Amino acid sequence: MDTESAMDAAARQARFGKLPERIGFDRMVQEQAANGPSVASYNPEASWNQFSCLALDLGL
Repeated sequence: MDTESAMDAAARQARFGKLPERIGFDRMVQEQAANGPSVASYNPEASWNQFSCLALDLGL
């Protein structure tokens, strides 16, 4: 490493310090049971009408 980049690295270390410790994946996620009207009212035969289709909109 040349002296200029070493000085840049030292200045950056002095200004910002070290990075915080990593957070584990198990602390980043939270699992919840799915409940509510959307889970209980799922109807696979009528699910097609929840999506927009350009061909249907144009009457093709």
